[in-house]
Amino acid sequence: MTEGTEGGFDPASLVQSWPKPSKSRPIVTFGAGSIVGDAHFPAYRKAGFQIAGLYDPDQAKARVLADTWGVTAFRSAEEAAAVKDAIFDLATPPGRHAEILKALPDGAFALIQKPMGNYLGEATEILEICRAKKLKAAVNFQLRFAPMMLALKDAIAKGWLGEVVDFDAWLALATPWQLWEFLLKAPRVEIAMHSIHYLDLIRQLLGDPKGVHAKTLGHPSHKVAQTRTSAILDYGDTVRCALSINHDHKFGRRHQACEFRISGTEGAAYLKLGLNLDYPKGEPDILEIYPKGGSDWISVPLAGEWFPDAFVGRMANVQRFASGEDDELISSVDDAWNTMALVEAAYRSSAAPATPIAERP
Repeated sequence: MTEGTEGGFDPASLVQSWPKPSKSRPIVTFGAGSIVGDAHFPAYRKAGFQIAGLYDPDQAKARVLADTWGVTAFRSAEEAAAVKDAIFDLATPPGRHAEILKALPDGAFALIQKPMGNYLGEATEILEICRAKKLKAAVNFQLRFAPMMLALKDAIAKGWLGEVVDFDAWLALATPWQLWEFLLKAPRVEIAMHSIHYLDLIRQLLGDPKGVHAKTLGHPSHKVAQTRTSAILDYGDTVRCALSINHDHKFGRRHQACEFRISGTEGAAYLKLGLNLDYPKGEPDILEIYPKGGSDWISVPLAGEWFPDAFVGRMANVQRFASGEDDELISSVDDAWNTMALVEAAYRSSAAPATPIAERP
């Protein structure tokens, strides 16, 4: 693996961050779960965004987090929703999104934690609420904004891989599901709460597939609904796209993995998503590119990590859209609904019988 440029490819030229707004609005967060302290608030402080406060029905939990970050713990959802000119940041379980969106002022700007509901029907309800109240809302598919993913997207756009024809996601790791208590009894977990990030990213890079073949299941060692998934996305006869996900590989770090391999007609990319290998502490992310016209892999020096930097970019886009500095709201509820439709199709595929094998005559 080489450093520097090769065949005209300069890894330092790849875009890795989203521009900040010239002036940001105050952020009001709903929810006081681990994701807020691990990612949302560290990102917003790093970016210099104003955190107005947070609300959670568990007032004791909310006060602990609020005191840690020196922000207000609102006494009710109504008090939180009354903050003027705020960006409303929903870090809530999917089943709570709709009621909070209904409480927001008409025309407000909101960022909704993924998934966009537990089921496609709930996503449709959320979409209809946002349309009826004229909410400018996006879903927090922040993996799109991770420095390595912005750089990958830029490299593809600049032609360094040629036409993308292969996308492989391979995970074999041990995920601490106990950090999210509401997931321990949830009927849909692995695809809806984890691999949804990868499905959304794939949609951004490759467009919407024609369909999906999938199988998702749990593990005999615990009661989490699903922690293992195999999926193939159908992009016709040119592009192969496959995901192999195993959150129960609990046999030490040596043979664990969390990586993407993207191959084009003229180049390729390798990514390690370090966060998942020791969540929430994580390991460094890695992006390497074998560029068009090159003769070796080139390491791309990364300007940040998935957590918290992707959350900076995600919120920056919402802030800039609110100020008129960005023309597009990335992962708007209209676009995110399509990711939810893909998730729903994967669950339907998993529940359907497999193609039977013929018996020997």
